[in-house]
Amino acid sequence: MGSNCLQQRLRSRTNRIVILRPQKCDFCQNQYSDEASIKIEKQQVAQLVENPIEIVEYHRHHCQCDCCGNVTSADWSNEMIPGQDLGIKLQALLGWLGNYGHLPYEKQQELLWELGRIEIGVGTLVTTNQRVNLAIEPPISALSEWIKIEQPNIHIDETPWPVKGIKEWLWVFATKDFCLFHAGDTSSRAELIAVLGTEYSGTISSDDLSVYNGYSVVSQQKCLAHLRRHFKRLLKTPGQHNKIIAETFLDLIDEAFKYYQQWQLTTNELDYFLWAEKFKDRIRDQLAKNWDRAGYEAGKLLRSLKEKAAQWWHFLDHPEVPPDNNLAERSLRLAVTKRKIR
Repeated sequence: MGSNCLQQRLRSRTNRIVILRPQKCDFCQNQYSDEASIKIEKQQVAQLVENPIEIVEYHRHHCQCDCCGNVTSADWSNEMIPGQDLGIKLQALLGWLGNYGHLPYEKQQELLWELGRIEIGVGTLVTTNQRVNLAIEPPISALSEWIKIEQPNIHIDETPWPVKGIKEWLWVFATKDFCLFHAGDTSSRAELIAVLGTEYSGTISSDDLSVYNGYSVVSQQKCLAHLRRHFKRLLKTPGQHNKIIAETFLDLIDEAFKYYQQWQLTTNELDYFLWAEKFKDRIRDQLAKNWDRAGYEAGKLLRSLKEKAAQWWHFLDHPEVPPDNNLAERSLRLAVTKRKIR
């Protein structure tokens, strides 16, 4: 449905009228009388209100000063945009429903009809989504530049993202304060560099994807939850010592999560660091004990634990960095859900 058709329907059902009238001349500050209006602009806008949707018709007055002849116009309401049929709040809701709520345009049409008997075409909804996208581009660009500045800890993850049948990748860079998505052609280090630059002066939390290995960064924390899943798979992998090795390291990983969660509750660093030092000794002892008897699959995990010890156990010395990458994974869940329901 086009804009003209929507306007015709809105005119037949105005819920309330808002008078926007200047009180004084913006040139000489002379106060206007009630009869000073020489022109009245009218625009109806579908607004999102508690009702829940009402049709608001704005009457924008233009007043001529009887002292100096200057014409002053009232400002349009900050709840609408001149020339657009949907109010700002309603446009924001539609953007949320489509991009966060995964609601198709046809379902959005049904919802608007149920909430306020508003009949809107798919074309209008597509245009509305494009407007929302344009509106958020400046802050997203600013965020993209800002995160290159040192952050204490940033969580990164990636997931396949098909675009018109072509496999591309959606990256996420997140902290507790922000979440930045990046559309990339690959899952290579080039995408990492495109967002963060050639080096990063903080700690990166990630999974064990090879793209993060060798990237110039102060420190890394690999996701301990991923490591736990690796050892869970080892439990079911044929091999003489796989079961005992898997059970041993699963117990250690579970203990690490337990004590980290305890530290989060108490923030008692003395107890935490005393435990951490003993824990690191036990990790080294178990690596030495199982090194020679580990088969191929178990050997890969043990080599990773030995060669990348500083990345797997960074949180033991720096508890401000969590031992998992759940923050990035939760941020990607929205995109993964959208991909699955397409």
